[in-house]
Amino acid sequence: MWARVGTELILDVFGAEHVDAFDLDPRMVERARKRLLDRRSQVRVRVGDASAIDAPASTYDAVFDFGIIHHVPDWRAALAEIHRVLKPGGRFYAEEMLRSFIVHPLTRRFLEHPLEDRFDAPAFAGELRASGFEWVAVEELWDSVGWFCAQK
Repeated sequence: MWARVGTELILDVFGAEHVDAFDLDPRMVERARKRLLDRRSQVRVRVGDASAIDAPASTYDAVFDFGIIHHVPDWRAALAEIHRVLKPGGRFYAEEMLRSFIVHPLTRRFLEHPLEDRFDAPAFAGELRASGFEWVAVEELWDSVGWFCAQK
């Protein structure tokens, strides 16, 4: 779902000319392709992994994370990979579920997330710095959701 909805936001709100979108789940990729059929000249949707992005270094002006990094067991590797594919001065926009949300008993009952080595907003922001990013903005809601903007 995020590949298709996020792609529409990037095109319509941010005014991107072209978007490469990916998801680990082939079913979600197929749904996104169908939904974005009329925008296929602007969008490439494929199966992909945030820890191994299929793009040369310094390819993208911006990378958007619509709640995926918290699903990645080695989330630090994903941040390093995002840094690698961004052009100098490029921006990383992330919306993430934080540790307190992920480990909450109600969340665990209804949703599947990796439970080991999850992050809160300061840990995520700190790892952005460790990966070579500069913070632009960090916002947090109820210690459950974080919004981050960082620049390479």
